[in-house]
Amino acid sequence: MGERVTRVELTDAAEDLVRRLTEAHGPLMFHQSGGCCDGSAPMCYPRGEFRVGASDVLLGQVAGGTPFWMSADQYAYWRHTHLTVDVVPGRGSGFSLEAPEGVRFLLRSRVLTDEEFERAEAEPPLPTGADVTD
Repeated sequence: MGERVTRVELTDAAEDLVRRLTEAHGPLMFHQSGGCCDGSAPMCYPRGEFRVGASDVLLGQVAGGTPFWMSADQYAYWRHTHLTVDVVPGRGSGFSLEAPEGVRFLLRSRVLTDEEFERAEAEPPLPTGADVTD
């Protein structure tokens, strides 16, 4: 079948920031909860500092193995999209590691092509927090 459909990736600027944050904090993880306010932005944490729920979905790995998790409810709305994590000037959440840098992570999305969506639907389900231990 080949590789899975890529669900999430980083812009060059976001990848550079993740590299710098990894140098300062060690291995990282992202979580997208889909809540209001700060919950609508991808949050970046030191790996292991945020406990992934059993129903959270692992969309993929970015920046050399950084897991990107999404809440199951949010994934139900976004399953037909490809997400790109970007970084923009502005104040992010006080809980996300980029906040002191004067920037924040931001999601950009596009609808999967028909071919990508058909391939994604034919793939085994994405791993969940119940399947994976970090």
